[in-house]
This record gives sequence, structure tokens and C-alpha cells, in this order.
Amino acid sequence: MTKAERTIGTPGFEPAAGEPADGQHSDGRRPDGDRPAPPAAGEPAADAVPPVGAADGPDPVDPGADPDGEPGTGGDAGAAPGRGKRRMPALLGVAALAYLLDIVSKTLVVHHLEGRPAIPVLGSYLQLWATRNSGAAFGIGQGMTIVFSVIALIVIGVIARLSRKLYSVPWAIALGLLLGGALGNLTDRIFRSPGVFRGAVVDFIAPKDFAVFNLADSAIVCGGVLIVWLSFRGLDPDGTLHRD
Repeated sequence: MTKAERTIGTPGFEPAAGEPADGQHSDGRRPDGDRPAPPAAGEPAADAVPPVGAADGPDPVDPGADPDGEPGTGGDAGAAPGRGKRRMPALLGVAALAYLLDIVSKTLVVHHLEGRPAIPVLGSYLQLWATRNSGAAFGIGQGMTIVFSVIALIVIGVIARLSRKLYSVPWAIALGLLLGGALGNLTDRIFRSPGVFRGAVVDFIAPKDFAVFNLADSAIVCGGVLIVWLSFRGLDPDGTLHRD
């Protein structure tokens, strides 16, 4: 069949396999242009490029991600963040420093100040004067040495128990001061005269119109004040912060 006949079209005629359809070149272009014929509705173009990642399937799911998109939480809204390391070294370091300063200062006082007149530091407002105290801090409860020795042992036991869940540095400092001061005065009560658990504590810091005290007493008071402040702020020894 001639080309003219194919162009006009003969009823019932179908092009042979491999022959281009009427009005098209062999490369799919129409005679009046270089663009290929548009695809039928719903059919993808022959040269269409699939989007990047479409052949790779859905994105992998993080097994630890929660439904709201937060990675690594496992969907547990109540999970607490990591607390870090326990602060036992900080507690022991502060306690050792407070204890060492107390023992050294008392040893120097006993050897150089005991039995001698008071030494003025700030005139009559602050003096160094060696004395013995059988009571608690600042001369409270004279003659109750055994009772305060037992209390000191209880305090040390409570601190040791709290240290098992100690993750807060401020709490480590506070408990360290408390522990060092308690150990300092307990050492006096055990090893100084007149006997075990009846020994008198060495005091030497004498402000005007105030009780005579020592460095252990100061550490105990500072630790106690810091504990009250941390509790008021809502900070627990394990590092948990309560916001009311």
C-alpha cells in the first residue's frame, strides 16, 4: 500500500508490526512538531523519572521513637533523663577537707593556745581562745556528750544511706560539710579526755557576745543551711527538681 493510501486511511486497515501509526514518525514525533504525543490519562510518561527514594520503600522506623516524633524515648512520657554519675567522690572530698581542717586547727590550738590568754583577731569582736565543750555545737547541751555522740553516729549513718542515690553536686557539698563536721567533733568525743564518748570538744573561735565554736561547728551549720536552701528550691539528692 502506498504512503498516500496509508495517509488517507483505508477502512479496516491496521499498520503492520513495527510500522509507525498514521501521522507519526518512527520515533513517536508528529509531523508538525518535535514533541512526543502526550500520554493517555492515568498513564505515566515513558521517560518519567521516579522520585528519589521512591524505590527504596518507606523510611526506617526508629524502634525507640515515640509516636509524637521524639527519637529515643520509647514512647514513655514518664522516662527521666540520665542522671549522670554518682557524686560520692565530691561528698567524700568535701568531708575529708572539712575534717582535715578541723583536726589540724584543733591540734594547733591545743599545742599553742590552751592555757594562755585570748588572742585578739579583730579587737574584742573576734578572738582566738581555747576552751573545752562537753555539749553540742556552740556550747549547747553541756554535759550531754554521750547523747550527742549517738546523734552524730545516726547522722553519719543517714548520710551514708543518702549517698547511695546521690547525683546532685550541691547536695554532695552539703552532705560533705555535714559529714566532715560530725566526724570532727565525734573524734574529740571519742579520743579526748575524760574518756571514750565522754571527751570534751575543743572550741577556739570566740566572737563577741556569742558562743565559742570551732571549724567543725561551722561546717555543720553551713551544711545544714545549704540543705534547707536546696529543699526549699525543690532539689532532691538524686538530682530531681520539683517545680511546684
